Amino acid sequence: MSQPSEIVVRAITQDGAFRVITALTTQTVQGVVSAQQVTGATAQRLGELVTGAILVREAMAPTLRLQVIAKDTAGRGSLVADAHPDGSTRGLVTLRGGETEIEVAGGSLIQVMRSLRNGAIQQGVVEVPEGGGISQGLMAYMQESEQVVTMVSVATLLDEHGVGRSGGVLVQLLPEVERGPLMVMTERLREFEELGAVLANEEVTADKLLDELLYGMPFTRLEESALRYACQCSQVRVVTALATLPRSDIEEMVSDGEMLDINCDYCGKAYQVPPAALQALLTPS
Repeated sequence: MSQPSEIVVRAITQDGAFRVITALTTQTVQGVVSAQQVTGATAQRLGELVTGAILVREAMAPTLRLQVIAKDTAGRGSLVADAHPDGSTRGLVTLRGGETEIEVAGGSLIQVMRSLRNGAIQQGVVEVPEGGGISQGLMAYMQESEQVVTMVSVATLLDEHGVGRSGGVLVQLLPEVERGPLMVMTERLREFEELGAVLANEEVTADKLLDELLYGMPFTRLEESALRYACQCSQVRVVTALATLPRSDIEEMVSDGEMLDINCDYCGKAYQVPPAALQALLTPS
C-alpha cells in the first residue's frame, strides 16, 4: 500500500523576507490516483489537490492532520486530499449521477479542515477565483482564512502510463519583507505560475525547486519531512465507524447474522466484521 518516501523541504531567506516550501510528490500522487482508479482531468486535479494539501499542512499545521475538499461547480462530485503529520497522504474521488470527470475551476468551492489537539475542527471555505484552479483556490484560502499572503503553485503532469510528474511550491511573505526583495520574488514567481513546465524536467527535485526559486537569495534550509502514499484505515477504525450508527441499524445487522463486508473508500482494502463484533457494540462498556 505504501510507496517509497519522497520529501517536502522547508526554508527561510536569511533576510527574513520569505518562507518557502517545496515538494516533489510524484510517487505519492501515483499511489493516490491508482487507488482511486481515475484518469484524465480528474487524476490531474486530484494530484494537484493532494500536493496542495501537503504544502498547506506543512505551512500551517505540520503536526496536525489536514484535509482539503474541492467541489465541482456543476455538482458532478468532489475530491478529497487527506494529509497526516507522519507524512502519509491519501485521496478520495466522489462522482455523482454517473459522471466520469471532475473539474475544479472558477466558482468551485475549496474547504480546508484541520484537526486541533483538543479534538475541535478548524475549517475555512473559499471560492476559486474566476479563471483559476486549485492553486488559485488555495491562495485564496491562505489569504482569506489564514490572513497570510501566500503564493501556491501545484501541478500534475500525465503521460501514457498515468501520472508522470507532480509537485508544488509555496511562498509566504513575512513581515520583514522589503520592497526590493519583494520585487525580485514577484518576478521570479512568474516562472513558477505554470509549474508544469518546470516539472517536465525529470532531474527536478524538491531541493532543486528550492534552489531555482531562491536563486541569488541567501537562505537557510530548515528541515525536510518524508512523504508517502498510505491509508489510515484499519479493522479498529472500521468498527469504530460502525459504532456511530443508530442502535436500531446495528441491531438489524446483528439480527441478519451475516458477516459484514466493507471496503475502504480511500484504498479499496476489504474488511469483514463478524456479527459478534457488532453485538459487542450493543453491550454497555
